[in-house]
Parts: sequence; C-alpha cells; structure tokens
Amino acid sequence: MEAPATFMEQPAIFVERTLAIIKPDAIDKSPDILRFIEKHGFAILQQRRLRMTPEQCSDFYAEHYGKMFFPSLVSFMSSGSIIAMVLAKENAILEWRDLLGPTSSHRARETHPESLRAIYGTDDQRNAVHGSDSQKGAEREIRFFFPDAVVEPISSGDQATDYLVKNVMPVLTKRIRRTLQS
Repeated sequence: MEAPATFMEQPAIFVERTLAIIKPDAIDKSPDILRFIEKHGFAILQQRRLRMTPEQCSDFYAEHYGKMFFPSLVSFMSSGSIIAMVLAKENAILEWRDLLGPTSSHRARETHPESLRAIYGTDDQRNAVHGSDSQKGAEREIRFFFPDAVVEPISSGDQATDYLVKNVMPVLTKRIRRTLQS
C-alpha cells in the first residue's frame, strides 16, 4: 500500500522590523555593534549615519516631553552622529530589546553582562543603543528616519511572490549583472 501523498506547506514570509540606533556615545564602537547585530541573525535593511538637530530629537522623543530628563536627552542625542537602522528578523522587536539589556547601563552590567548596554553603555542616558518598544513604536520610529520604508509585514503566498518579484528580483538581477560584467 502506498503512503498518502503529503504536501509541504510553503513557508510564510513574515519578517518583523524594528528601529535601532547607535547613539553618540557609542558611535566609535559602531563596527563592533554592527558585527554583534549581524552575528545575532538580524538583517540590516536600511542604515544611515546622521546628526540630529535638537528639534528633530524633540520630535523623535516627543513621548518624553515634560519629563525631567527630556532636556538632557535632547542635548545628548543631538551632541554627535548617530546611526539609525531598520533591523529585520522574526520577533525582531523582542529579540533586539533582549540584546540591548536594561535601560540603565549599570543595571545591565549586573543583570545582563553580555548585553550591548552593559558592554558599551555608561549610564541611564548614555546607554549606547536604542530600540523600539512595540510594533506601533517601531512603525513610527522607522518612518521618522526612513519615510519611504516598508514597515508592514510581508504576507505569504501571492502577495509575497509579488513583493519579491517587484522589489527584490530587480535589485538582485542588477547586482548580478554588474558583478558578471566586472
């Protein structure tokens, strides 16, 4: 008797995105932090280095307006260059937050000594890195730095195929041609 035919289910393409920032206090360590990110399975979809104005910092951290630390946060974040990135991975927000460690670098060294904030941070504010705290926050923050970014989950099936054909294949084809020509 023949075994019944089995069909493998097509894997769904669902990649969560989160915003990551290397803050001014850790910008000199960015090569190490970028390696750390990739070593932990994150894809860096977009990246840019910039220096934010105090006005941009105030807009970005608007939810903290009125808190005692807000002026020093704005001053710190506008004091030097940052690297803003869109990271992608399954459960990216939670996994990135785990790699960051607690907000306080001192606490991170005690409780999460392998975390980025334990390794590269100095205190509660100069804690080396930032990460979105929720899906809604990630969408807002990604759009802040990358207004044209796609932040919605990419569906499986026909929608995924359409996305890949329209957005990924042309880039791959162009780069493969360029590589073969050189």
